[in-house]
Amino acid sequence: MPTVHVDLAERSYDIHVAKGSVRDVGNLIRLAGLAGRRAALITDDSVAKLHASPLVAALDGANISHSFHTVPAGESSKSMLATEELCREMIRAGHDRKSFVIALGGGVIGDLAGFVSSIFFRGLPFIQIPTTIVSQVDSSVGGKTGVNVAEGKNLLGCFHQPRMVIIDPDTLATLPDREFHQGFAEMIKHGAIRDATMLDELAALDPQSRDIPADLIARNVAIKARIVESDEHETIGTRALLNFGHTIGHGIEAAVPYGSLLHGEAISLGIRAALLISQRHAGLSTDASAKILKLLKRFSLPLVLPDSIATDTVMEKLLHDKKFSAGSIRFVVLSALGSAKVVDTVTLTDLREAIDQLRSAV
Repeated sequence: MPTVHVDLAERSYDIHVAKGSVRDVGNLIRLAGLAGRRAALITDDSVAKLHASPLVAALDGANISHSFHTVPAGESSKSMLATEELCREMIRAGHDRKSFVIALGGGVIGDLAGFVSSIFFRGLPFIQIPTTIVSQVDSSVGGKTGVNVAEGKNLLGCFHQPRMVIIDPDTLATLPDREFHQGFAEMIKHGAIRDATMLDELAALDPQSRDIPADLIARNVAIKARIVESDEHETIGTRALLNFGHTIGHGIEAAVPYGSLLHGEAISLGIRAALLISQRHAGLSTDASAKILKLLKRFSLPLVLPDSIATDTVMEKLLHDKKFSAGSIRFVVLSALGSAKVVDTVTLTDLREAIDQLRSAV
């Protein structure tokens, strides 16, 4: 079982990556030091139908008492309303400060359940069991939790590291095509900012196969883990490298009704915009840009912004993004594949022009 350790002093934890690891959850909970505690299992109604049964069986087999809580699938559940309702359900179910939370699902559930665990009785341990590529290689690692408001994504939340992450690549087999493919935007991002050789490995994958090697997932996780270790609360700038493609991508995602564009689809558009800006501000070669664009296209990710999404709306949304520090723009660019940096030379005009350029064919 590939295991990645995240070294954060007293907040350190392990990420276990292995096919079938959900069935070993009882033993893993014991390793996490949570044996004897009662669990609140939080998932969504879609994931519950696909993956809850083996997890519940594993919990029962390990004599781990638990309650079961579901929310509607989709981004709309990342809200303060859903947070309050889950907390009240847990209170009614008899949970207290000796309980822990299990988040079973994609990024929405990880962010929501992680946030619930951070505020319930002033903080409970929680375990992430991510079931999508986006959540397995990105959002389940690093301790960012939160919910959305009308003004933008993830604007309410906190840093709350999980006690453990359990990644079972077998859960990817049930993903619909769009949900499956969107996850590769985050993997391509990791290769672009830190590991150029990974881009070749991704290019060698069959885009239709659900058999993603556990070692490749672990390699992505390790990239994020090392960055999180160096800048846990995004105070020195290193962790900001993970935002490559996300400034404009989040603006696009927030400019349409939640769910119209999946996260990875919006990030794909944001990556294309970031490549254009990188060519202007960091000297990225057109060949390097073309290699990333070819990969995004290979995994059926969008590269052209529809005319129905107005540039003014995207600009309005991205100006609310957390990546703006005291009103200034901290933008992640590439100088070469595998080499990213944060610059403060990008202007609002640059952002607007890049968004407009997304309307042209690649």
